[in-house]
Amino acid sequence: MRAIMSVSGWALLGIMVVVAGVAVAGPAHADPDTDFANELHTYGIYGQKDYNAWIGKITCKRLYTGLDRDAEKSAKFVFTQLPKGSTTEQAWQFLGAAISTYCPEQAPVLQRAAGQG
Repeated sequence: MRAIMSVSGWALLGIMVVVAGVAVAGPAHADPDTDFANELHTYGIYGQKDYNAWIGKITCKRLYTGLDRDAEKSAKFVFTQLPKGSTTEQAWQFLGAAISTYCPEQAPVLQRAAGQG
């Protein structure tokens, strides 16, 4: 199993800025799965659009149900779903994109991880 390292507070703060910017900008398309895939591509995360969307939605469900109690556990879950060779930073970027796209009300989870809330 691949190990995942904690992301620094500054890196997480940067992710939060991106999440906030995306949330304020609003959806550019009627299809959130396409928007999500396009955002992942900017982070160098590729793969089948439907699979990545499914992982993003499951990530939100895991947060809603309490299976993942914090952002670090969610990032670890995401990391295990990404292709081999993906980075910890990409897992956190994926998590931020998933939350901003599919469950923006979960943004406080990221804020707590960054020490913001």
